[in-house]
Amino acid sequence: MTSKRPFLSWCLDHFSPPEGLLLLILSVIVGATTGLASVFFVKLIFAIQDFAFGSVSGMLPFLGKWIYVVIPIAGGLLVGPLILFAQEAKGHGVPEVMQALILRGGRIRARVAVAKIAASSLCIGTGGSAGREGPIIQIGAALGSTMGQVLRLSDERIRNLVACGAAAGIAATFNAPIAGVAFAIEVLVCGLQMRAFGNVVIAAVAASVVSRNLIGFKFAFQVPAYNMHSTLEIVLYLILGLTAALIGIMFIRMLNLAENVFDRWKFPQLFKPAVGGLLLGLVGLAYMHLPNLSFPAGSAAHGGGLDTPIPHMYGSGFPFIQAAIQGHTPLWILVALIFLKPLATSLTLGSGNSGGVFAPSLFTGAMLGGAMGHLFSWWFPDIGLNTGAFALVGMAALFSATARAPLTAMLIVFEMSN
Repeated sequence: MTSKRPFLSWCLDHFSPPEGLLLLILSVIVGATTGLASVFFVKLIFAIQDFAFGSVSGMLPFLGKWIYVVIPIAGGLLVGPLILFAQEAKGHGVPEVMQALILRGGRIRARVAVAKIAASSLCIGTGGSAGREGPIIQIGAALGSTMGQVLRLSDERIRNLVACGAAAGIAATFNAPIAGVAFAIEVLVCGLQMRAFGNVVIAAVAASVVSRNLIGFKFAFQVPAYNMHSTLEIVLYLILGLTAALIGIMFIRMLNLAENVFDRWKFPQLFKPAVGGLLLGLVGLAYMHLPNLSFPAGSAAHGGGLDTPIPHMYGSGFPFIQAAIQGHTPLWILVALIFLKPLATSLTLGSGNSGGVFAPSLFTGAMLGGAMGHLFSWWFPDIGLNTGAFALVGMAALFSATARAPLTAMLIVFEMSN
């Protein structure tokens, strides 16, 4: 007895549209849907963050700075059941998409998109040191894969739709359609055919158009004008790049170590994210007791954000990246965050929480570049170096080291900073 075929699959076989037209229409649908999901995801993160560190903090004033411990633990307790509901929602998101492309013909369960949105928004909104780009890549890929499975398309077509969804995720969350296309080609599907390449471009543009119409045409970072005053600066940027490679290796090894420790720990998976939240909270609590900390108001990307001070290594950290690019951050804080941000991200994602590593990589790179910019300015005062320029270059350099995607790294920084 044959199983009942989905209505859309029957229509596809009955009308037999040209393959190029079919994939064109599907790529627009995947891109637009991912754009909508990205907007919802970002708004949900801000709503949870405002509630957790604004409303809840106001309702429990007796906790004082211990609120920075309690909120991440609560977030971890909420994330745990979601990870059990869909194991693929655990961790970064990008490795799971690559695994689906290589081992399962691009097939990703539909429940992953729902679980990933919920788990990642709870994690990041309650202070988890992670980015939103990894989750939205996996969400877009899951949407594309689900659409291909419902229509009973071939593995090749499903892989194409997965690449479309991933590119659309980058385009929507970073307002960077070109970087989204580069990411899909450079990281996910290296052997992309020209025909499939066009679909990825269309999906990325569709996602970017939807995101810009709903959120507004805003760049993540406002960058002042920089000028090169001496050819010596090229050598200094080279030194920064080499240092970023070393810090990137440290970041990767710290994250791998945390994942291995938590994976081998004989403890219920349901509560591991809460343990990671506890350790993260203790780091944040200690950090908030440091003297002379400054806190940029609001969020630099996609809206107003939160005015309540939270540790700089919590969340994506975009407001403090903006401060580093403007050159408004003291050297000692930059140096401390070079190591504290990878530590916080390792505790967050290693314990099974959900989020991306792109934003933490950009954050760490900005801190490294800003710190080295300060040092170079002291060592070569006559050149007139701008520390913010080194922070911007450091973002691309360290992202390239951790993601091993130099083209995507350059394009993301260019598009995020206009």
